[in-house]
Amino acid sequence: MIKVDRVELALRNELLRLSAPFRISGHVFEASPVTIVTLRKDGCVGRGEASGVYYLHDEPADMLRTLESMRDRLESGITREELRKLLPPGGARNAVDCALWELEARLAGVPAWQLAGMERPRPLLTTFTVGADEPAVMAERALAYTHARAIKLKLTGEVDLDIERVRAVRKARPQMWIGVDANQGYEAATLSRLLPVLVDEGVSLLEQPVRRGHEAELDGIDRVVPIAADESILHLGELEALGRHFDVVNIKLDKCGGLTEGLLMARRAREMGLKVMVGNMVGTSLAMAPAFLLGQYCDVVDLDGPVFLVQDRVPGVVYADGHVDCPATVWGTPDAVV
Repeated sequence: MIKVDRVELALRNELLRLSAPFRISGHVFEASPVTIVTLRKDGCVGRGEASGVYYLHDEPADMLRTLESMRDRLESGITREELRKLLPPGGARNAVDCALWELEARLAGVPAWQLAGMERPRPLLTTFTVGADEPAVMAERALAYTHARAIKLKLTGEVDLDIERVRAVRKARPQMWIGVDANQGYEAATLSRLLPVLVDEGVSLLEQPVRRGHEAELDGIDRVVPIAADESILHLGELEALGRHFDVVNIKLDKCGGLTEGLLMARRAREMGLKVMVGNMVGTSLAMAPAFLLGQYCDVVDLDGPVFLVQDRVPGVVYADGHVDCPATVWGTPDAVV
């Protein structure tokens, strides 16, 4: 980790258009604003994209203001570890952290994966998400992912309807790996009705069934299906405090504040006996690329954000045979196109 000093900082926000409305428990998304950070030094460029954390009101408009207020500090020079102390976990820190990773890599003339001490990245089996809708519609969307090998279903906490959703998709895709994401929609009583159905239908993962702050409700639940934390565990400190309630932790760079913290979380989760998942807020390939590096250490990968957009960045990540791959031209290498 090096200190990159006297850099030029550029900030902007973009509005990403979704190809169709996307529904989860309590929210319907039609577009996704993002903050783009660009750092320049000696002809080299580093970039980061972040969406923030909508349920914490961590919005790109505020992220942009926060970073603008810190322009002098950021341009004077900062390490990624100093950044972790300067900014709290969230989208603003994520965008800067990822930009620093790419800038360091390009200045050093090596790919970011080499800076991280990992082997050359390999394509990763990824889930493809089906938004919450009528059961028949969700089954059709699951079938439309003709190349997929793994699917994640969004549930809403409407237990009878959710049961129908799971059954419809399983009938449509009998051999598919299926996980479900409740986005905090359940309580212990309703969860006890859902779990036997998940077992019967061969569901492999249940993500964030209860509300953030109510993790203790899971302590009396029979873990017939592995339970993953998403909204409940945002960063390394919360992993330490709350990891005991879960079997899996879903690390998202927007939540934890960047690839630097994400890698620390993955290592610590392993030490705690937890499995590791990497996820994403909706974003372009510029946001998927650093998460793709984290995904090299993960048991479950959910990096499908660009498939929901009207237009992705070019060059972008590649989806083929149920896998996601990130060419060297996307981000984090001397060959990246900027």
